[in-house]
Amino acid sequence: MGDSVVAVGDQTAAGVTLFAKNSDRRADECQPFVQFSEGNHPPEALLACTHIAIPQVPETYRLMGHSPWWAWGFEHGVNEFAVAIGCQRIFSNEAIDAKPGLIGMDLVRLGLERGRSAREALEIIAGLIEVHGQGGPSFAPDAEGDHNAFLLADSDESWLLETSNRRWAARRFSLQGVSNTYSISSDWEFGSRDLAEFARMAGWWSQSGRLDVAAAYCDSSVSLLSSNCRQRRSRELLNEASGHHEVATLQRLLRDHLDGDGSWRCGSTPDEERHYTLCAHSEPLHWTTASIVAPLPSKRHAPWPIWISFGTPCTGIFLPVYLSGVIPAELARGGDEPRSDSAWWTFKRLQDAASRDPARSTPILRAGWAEFEVQLEQARLVAEETARGAALAGDRDRAAQDVTEFMDWAVSAALDRAELLRDSIQ
Repeated sequence: MGDSVVAVGDQTAAGVTLFAKNSDRRADECQPFVQFSEGNHPPEALLACTHIAIPQVPETYRLMGHSPWWAWGFEHGVNEFAVAIGCQRIFSNEAIDAKPGLIGMDLVRLGLERGRSAREALEIIAGLIEVHGQGGPSFAPDAEGDHNAFLLADSDESWLLETSNRRWAARRFSLQGVSNTYSISSDWEFGSRDLAEFARMAGWWSQSGRLDVAAAYCDSSVSLLSSNCRQRRSRELLNEASGHHEVATLQRLLRDHLDGDGSWRCGSTPDEERHYTLCAHSEPLHWTTASIVAPLPSKRHAPWPIWISFGTPCTGIFLPVYLSGVIPAELARGGDEPRSDSAWWTFKRLQDAASRDPARSTPILRAGWAEFEVQLEQARLVAEETARGAALAGDRDRAAQDVTEFMDWAVSAALDRAELLRDSIQ
């Protein structure tokens, strides 16, 4: 589950593509943030994904992203070529394949490991779907499998890829918000060879015109109240700031609770639209468990930040991380049991404390984080300037060390602040 948004080029204030996503899953599912270096692999090597093994490729790229503790893949992530990908569960008329295959999170990571552009990553994911299919538990280790949509972006363009088992369709967008429902209609730019034929043979499409993907494939027996509410809201906020988007506007979008102060208003029921906000507290359906906002610059001669959050972003903070450095170990720690040295579990404890009385606690947290964010931003600018100077002088090792040391300080200070804030609202 979740919501992804993208603003490309002239849709942003700085002319730099911005990608953002909330990962919405079970509230207590730990989702660490992990990082992997580039690599070279021997011929005929196999790669163990979440449920199946597939042939490895000769070269993979540096990447990082949020990964549920039990899965091999990513809910969302970024690679060294400034390609960002996120996946969303969608509901198709077609039954999910009974046998194990790749899951959406596997395909996000595979696209990032192997793709140097959004278009190349799309073609890689589509090819893997056709060969290996989709199948096996995905929403949780004990849950069913699902079909997926993928939002892919780079510095130049963004693509939406929607799938149904081994079939798929894709089209480009410059400003878009997507949720857990089909969005592509008859305006798809290319797709799998049997996309239209399969829908006609199944009786889902009988018109003579070009196939409408959403009309044919979307499972009308599944309630889309949650998805439609969130998708409508994300597009509304995107359109309001069209041409002026920056990191801060997308952070606000991911924290959105419809009301101006950003506080979650408990007491709604699942049959009400206000129950389903972009920052999800939608018990029993899903909660936001991790978030990302990623600028995707075309010029990457110096370290550039990706902003990440753990748990519900309305109760936490977005921290800058860098692919060129080494992320702190606390970000990558975490499993199915709470532990004190895990960033995810630290922010989950803060979230739980705030959830007892969100109307009172959320403004206190936002004020407490605002003070820290000023310090963080000042330190970030200094660290990036120092690292940029080292990189331009040809000392990339020094540049990497500069941002690594900054991340170590920032994460340690943020975790300390999270504990202090939790004490203040107990």
